[in-house]
Amino acid sequence: MSRFAPFFIIVAASLWGFDGVLLRPYLYSLPVPLVVFTESSIVLIILLPMFIKKRKELLQFNRSDWVYFFFVALLGGAIGTMAITKALFYVNYVNLSIVVLIQKLQPLFALILAFFLLKEKPKKSFFLWAGFAIVGAYIMTFGFTIPSFNLGDKTTLASIFSLIAAISFGSSTVLSKRALQNVSFEIGTYLRFLFASIILLLLIITSGSFESFLEITSKQWLIFMIIAFTTGGAAIFLYYYGLKKITASVATICELAFPLTAVILEYILRDNILSVVQWIGVIILFIAILKVTRYSKE
Repeated sequence: MSRFAPFFIIVAASLWGFDGVLLRPYLYSLPVPLVVFTESSIVLIILLPMFIKKRKELLQFNRSDWVYFFFVALLGGAIGTMAITKALFYVNYVNLSIVVLIQKLQPLFALILAFFLLKEKPKKSFFLWAGFAIVGAYIMTFGFTIPSFNLGDKTTLASIFSLIAAISFGSSTVLSKRALQNVSFEIGTYLRFLFASIILLLLIITSGSFESFLEITSKQWLIFMIIAFTTGGAAIFLYYYGLKKITASVATICELAFPLTAVILEYILRDNILSVVQWIGVIILFIAILKVTRYSKE
């Protein structure tokens, strides 16, 4: 199954793109920390039976393992998820391309950190295809034009939060790879949501957002449940399964399936058809991701 591990990352990232375009907009009226806490807590409850079954693995943990999982949850589960959600809220899901553009910087942060922390030294041809992936992702979004940021302060703030998300998710990918060295992907998934829920609960209490629970509508609760079973819990489960078997460098390029899915869905839902140039970008990105999957071995 190691040969197919990169495709588990691609499926997970595609689900995140689906989340950003189709599901998360329904939660726009709620405080961001509350949104992330609620979805994390639901997943935590769903995965509890699995955790009980695998809990003996925790006896193998050392102090550094706990530290790595804490920072995975802090960066990926809390800061990164809140930042990308806030970015999408700021642009009101209209100018999604700005958020997606900044998100394309994530592999750069992940590759640098993987080099220093995990001592990953991919072949030169890997960096060639990684570069093609990023270029293709840019062309897919903007063609051969330079994006305009003159759309008001909210777009600037959205860009800042997108950058925070890119740094957080890129770092989380590398730290997750290190954290999974001594534990199964099942326990890794649960600990990510456990620590994230604790961090977010403290944030909600200190920020006074707890009362907003009463504002959650029945439709929004349904959205939370859909997220928990698909783009939240299930996606992370698939992601950690794949990450356990491939390098962080390969994983972060496969994660570009997120902006690929998001941009295509955005155009489809808004009755806009990608231009010929943008389709060229899609093809370049798709081929580059497939080429990168050849470097899936540890």
